[in-house]
Amino acid sequence: MKARKFKQAEAETLREAPVSYAAAERAAAMLRTQIYLTRAEHEFLQSEAARRNEPMAAVIRRIIDEKMVLPDDVWTNNPLLEPTPDDPEFEGHEDSSLNHDHYAYGAPKKYGKKGGKWVLLPVKDE
Repeated sequence: MKARKFKQAEAETLREAPVSYAAAERAAAMLRTQIYLTRAEHEFLQSEAARRNEPMAAVIRRIIDEKMVLPDDVWTNNPLLEPTPDDPEFEGHEDSSLNHDHYAYGAPKKYGKKGGKWVLLPVKDE
């Protein structure tokens, strides 16, 4: 009888525990999913969960959240957005961007210059 009263009191305590609005909102928006992990991945997540003293699912969510955030300097310090350096010694083909398959793989040219404009060349039947 005492055990039943204790469990009932414990359930009432849990029911009345305050939950932050953000946590409640996040829990409502959660989707349950299932993934397959290698043994090494699983062991890593278990050790991280034990080290952080939180559930494995929280560790996975934290890792995903970290990857979803772009660094502040992504648009200002990105070498791919820098202007192409000018190389006066470079001797490329005028149509290399149009006929890249021709120069890279030996395919027939798709575009030719006619009257000062680049036009699609007719396909040659073999």
